[in-house]
Amino acid sequence: MNAAAVAQPAAKATIGPYLGRTSVAYFSMEIALCAEIHTYSGGLGVLAGDTARTSADLALPMVFVTLLYRRGYLRQDIDAEGRQVDHPDPWSPEDHATPLRAKVALLIEGREVWVRPWLYVLRNPAGKSAPVLLLDTDLPENQPEDRPITDVLYGGDDTYRLKQEIVLGIGGLRIVAALGFQIARYHLNEGHAALLALDLLRRHPRPPDQVYSGHLRYDVARVRERCVFTTHTPVEAGHDHFSYELFGHLLQGYVELDQLRQLAGNDRLNMTRLALALSGYINGVAVRHAEVTTRMFPDYDIRAVTNGIHVPTWTHPAFAELFNRHSRDWSELPMDMLRFDQLPADEVWKAHLCARSDLVALARRVANATLDPELPIIGFARRVAAYKRPGLIFSDLERLKAIHAKHPFQLVFAGKAHPHDGPAKELIRQIHEAIGTLAPELRIAFLPNYDVSIAPVVIAGADVWLNTPEPPLEASGTSGMKAAINGVLNLSVLDGWWIEACIEGVTGWAIGGDASGTHAASAEHLYDKLEHVVLPLYYGHRQRWLWMMQQSISKIGSRFNTHRMMLRYVAEAYLPRHGARLADMHV
Repeated sequence: MNAAAVAQPAAKATIGPYLGRTSVAYFSMEIALCAEIHTYSGGLGVLAGDTARTSADLALPMVFVTLLYRRGYLRQDIDAEGRQVDHPDPWSPEDHATPLRAKVALLIEGREVWVRPWLYVLRNPAGKSAPVLLLDTDLPENQPEDRPITDVLYGGDDTYRLKQEIVLGIGGLRIVAALGFQIARYHLNEGHAALLALDLLRRHPRPPDQVYSGHLRYDVARVRERCVFTTHTPVEAGHDHFSYELFGHLLQGYVELDQLRQLAGNDRLNMTRLALALSGYINGVAVRHAEVTTRMFPDYDIRAVTNGIHVPTWTHPAFAELFNRHSRDWSELPMDMLRFDQLPADEVWKAHLCARSDLVALARRVANATLDPELPIIGFARRVAAYKRPGLIFSDLERLKAIHAKHPFQLVFAGKAHPHDGPAKELIRQIHEAIGTLAPELRIAFLPNYDVSIAPVVIAGADVWLNTPEPPLEASGTSGMKAAINGVLNLSVLDGWWIEACIEGVTGWAIGGDASGTHAASAEHLYDKLEHVVLPLYYGHRQRWLWMMQQSISKIGSRFNTHRMMLRYVAEAYLPRHGARLADMHV
């Protein structure tokens, strides 16, 4: 990642400058701050990191809260059979963050569990900053079984996960208060922090004369005024569920279970339902996603705030240099990129060749793969999950070889599977099997250990960015946005953000005509588009290709950015409902 995400010396981090002006607390189970801090796994964390960077850019009154994760998420190796091998991915908090003296104690399984925050100050190149609190239970005051609660991102069983969500939601809420922050709005980035809203609810019981049989004994409206909830996935596995027996065991006597069932579901504690019930502003992360989520939860008003990216972070240095020559404001006001359809085509191509050269060098360095710097590269890199269908392009190897014989191309893949996701790991093995079958005619590189240190190179260096999710399971997606600002053209199934961004033959191409279709139909559409539209255009109509690169940069960069996204949140979600003024939020 570029200079916008460079880690700052821990010695400079102090909480004092942020206390008097901060009124929004953003809670996320993961956040990508820089390559050296291993507190993220994929898109949810990368979005949170881009949100924090934009908060700094716009001087928004925000503090960000997550867990410390001393052992990180996972470091990925690929063995000789093409299987993912998982390793711990530790990092050193003391090299990047400052431990703060405030501590709070939670009762978990009847034991006191102490939580201490570390402060990481995210600074942008102009010196503006945003505070990030990293919660830690690895303290000498805690019992041996409680010290590792904040060790591993998305690790362990249900008990471990629920303990982490207790620390994030309840512990994070109390840490923010103990440090002296005066918070008006709590933003729950996915349902992992839903217990924050429940802890607020416990502080607002109804007067006895207002409690009726079978009704809630708490003032839900008071909590909804303060909570904002962003849901990120229609995939069922993305919504955390826990048994009420486990909840009662870990948080003994914390809240009456008959009350909790009215908010979070009768059979199991559904964190998404809990967050929905206790939030006054709820949004999905794309227009289609909000529609799908409304069908899943029809009792709630679910808005659409389409995700974006922090443009300066994801712009390749060669393109940043080009942009700087034609605009003084693009990095601070990405809306100014709307004029970039006028960038000189030869300069756009020169910057692209530089980005492609960097990807060729990266593939050689990390995967010992030799790519041809003269051939177009199709890129596919994201968290590996079955619904993302990373192997769709390998559905018919003979067809793929025939297309390559007519119009040569190369493929670059990258992505990690969750340690407990067996089907996703099998997809990685199948991709490597296909790589072996297609070699040496078709050059394909799989880059192991995909993270934010290599993602900008992979994304900017491709010629075509491929995305093949099973509709309607792609909530948004942001990798294609990052590709587009570097002139990379998207070839994607119409789902998530791409429904809003796709102008056929202008910003890229759609796979299939709508958001439906079987695996076989999607593969056939993909092959047809590659063979008859995308690759012939690359080889036969270079000026039109360059024109599309200009359109992609200008139309997508100017709209699908976190500056636009955060201004929507400020106006719609963070400001008080009645008589709001920007000054009230210190914006």
